[in-house]
Amino acid sequence: MFFIVGSVVVIVCVFGAYASHGGNLAVLWQPIELIIICGAAFGGMIIAAPPAVLKELGHQFQLLLKGNGPSKADYTQALMLLFEIIKTAKGNPLSLEAHVEKPEASEIFKKYPAVLHNHHAIHFLTDTLKVQISSPMSPYDLEDLMDKDIEALHNEELRASSLWTKVGDAMPGLGIVAAVLGVVQTMGKLTEGKEVIGHSVAAALVGTFLGILISYGFIQPMAQKMELQIADGGQILNVIKQALIAYAKDCSPKVCVEFARRSIPPSVRPDFEEVDKATSNIGKAAA
Repeated sequence: MFFIVGSVVVIVCVFGAYASHGGNLAVLWQPIELIIICGAAFGGMIIAAPPAVLKELGHQFQLLLKGNGPSKADYTQALMLLFEIIKTAKGNPLSLEAHVEKPEASEIFKKYPAVLHNHHAIHFLTDTLKVQISSPMSPYDLEDLMDKDIEALHNEELRASSLWTKVGDAMPGLGIVAAVLGVVQTMGKLTEGKEVIGHSVAAALVGTFLGILISYGFIQPMAQKMELQIADGGQILNVIKQALIAYAKDCSPKVCVEFARRSIPPSVRPDFEEVDKATSNIGKAAA
């Protein structure tokens, strides 16, 4: 939503101000210039990036349109899932195996779709629990293992935003390419009169304008937003990590959840009373 609003603001401010000073908007409509700039940028991405990075870039575009990162409700679901999982593990660790092997079929996981549909979070949680079930590790080794997993995932996701940043950096240069081609075309019209030459030069300069506008008005902010989204998405992995480390230290389920809760960004963090009430209700339902 904010991505769309921001894009509209950029377009209205740039083109609206130009039109308000008597500028002819029709002159700025140069589809050939757009084809040169955007086509060259797209071709450059194909040259520069493997299919996996292009696929991740498409995923990041989808997230841009959907909105911001995990909400307070998403984090609350994660905390409740962690409470139930750790409570189950405390009662009988072997009973946890069926849940982590097939989380999509687990009655516990099904209650928390915000986590179940987050494939990064669900794999991170279940893979770590599988290790603890088969061969328990010390809290320090477990933390090191999870840190490496988070780092690998974070680096993979950042490749997409890094590629998009480079595309933004290239846009002004591609705008100059389009402008130079326009000037070359203008050289062949020197005998056609001042009006024709002026129109041709204006069309060429639009290429430079579009390259700069697309770069700094759209692509660079989008790349920055992608990086923030990746950071926000990684927060839920850190929440899971804190709970599992506390579990490895043999803390009670409620204490494990409190460690996790304190690691949630304050702007979307559920308060202690909310979590305490929710976990108490889970305990009563189980009883």
